[in-house]
Amino acid sequence: MSMNNLPYGTLRAFLTPFLMILFRPKVKGLRNVPASGPLIIASNHLSFSDSIFMPLVVPRKVTFLAKSEYFTSPGPKGLLKKLTFIALGQVPVDRSGGRRSEAALITGLQVLSEGKCIGIYPEGTRSPDGRLYKGRTGIARLAIESGAPIVPVAMFNTEKIQPTGQVVPNIKRVGMTFGEPMYFDGDSTDLAYLREVTDKIMNRIQELSGQEYVDEYAVKAKKPGSTKSEEENE
Repeated sequence: MSMNNLPYGTLRAFLTPFLMILFRPKVKGLRNVPASGPLIIASNHLSFSDSIFMPLVVPRKVTFLAKSEYFTSPGPKGLLKKLTFIALGQVPVDRSGGRRSEAALITGLQVLSEGKCIGIYPEGTRSPDGRLYKGRTGIARLAIESGAPIVPVAMFNTEKIQPTGQVVPNIKRVGMTFGEPMYFDGDSTDLAYLREVTDKIMNRIQELSGQEYVDEYAVKAKKPGSTKSEEENE
């Protein structure tokens, strides 16, 4: 077993029974998650704890993409942060060669080519008010170019369990619903088609979650003065 897999397996073995008892996850549709092969799990994003609860119920490792800076911070605090991200199944995205979206796409395609499962929050950031926001088209490119199916997921109550800025979680029941896999092919350079595919994914997540949909990027809702270029590079 590699060093990268050891913390993840150890954390999962320790946390799963503890969290199952405390938060009593109510899970629907888990049978929709393929047991093997490349897979993209696309979820709404209400809280940091989404990245803890959802992977714990999925019967295979879910890999998330994170900025490489999270893995290279100096000192004991930096080491703790690195181990935490590895334990949560995250891999670094090297953005030194270009925009974040391109770096994430390259890293994501590499992970999927190895037959692994990737977790993505198409909104790009946590919802500031519990509503579902416009998805970014990188997920459409990733699905089309990899050929991997997308399983949409709706998370429930995590924003109440761990509101933004709160370290100690509240004890409430967490819920999640996994939808049927979605398959896409076509021209990944056609921007209009990428938007169409992304909107279909977000519509399905909205159907599962029942959230109110907002046709703008979540980062814009958080930063009303943000520019288009800033939104594209989030």
